[in-house]
Amino acid sequence: MITPAYVQKMAAYNAWMNKAIYEAAESLDDERRRQDCGAFFGSIHGTLNHLLWGDQIWMHRFADTPAPASPGIPGSTGQYETFTDLKRERFAFDKVIADWAQRVDQDWLDGTLDWYSSSAGRDMSSPRAMLVTHMFNHQTHHRGQVHCLLTHLGAKTPTTDLPFMP
Repeated sequence: MITPAYVQKMAAYNAWMNKAIYEAAESLDDERRRQDCGAFFGSIHGTLNHLLWGDQIWMHRFADTPAPASPGIPGSTGQYETFTDLKRERFAFDKVIADWAQRVDQDWLDGTLDWYSSSAGRDMSSPRAMLVTHMFNHQTHHRGQVHCLLTHLGAKTPTTDLPFMP
């Protein structure tokens, strides 16, 4: 389904896009970043918090990194109160993802992951390759929402196309 090279490419894309999105978000004041714009997670700040939470929960399952501070999705939007803290944790965690991606091998990707999902309220089991793909898809989906909110609020937004990654 996917290869270690794919995982490494998507980890690099994740870091590149997060840097660009956070730079665009910094051009807005905190009030505008926290403005409820009707997105699924309300605001830019809430969506960025949820996005980091999602990465943290999947990496906890994949690589036994520390679990996120919030035990579930409802609290995911407020894990980091300040934009400074959120940005610091985001960039630090992007390094965690990139380091993990360098160590992933095909045997691990071809295996199955068993975990308990608090969202579903039950034990789950799925192919790891599909779940890794889901993690990267989840990142892209929510960054797309943030990109839309940034554009709506007047921030200069970056190109998001993978072929243009340096």
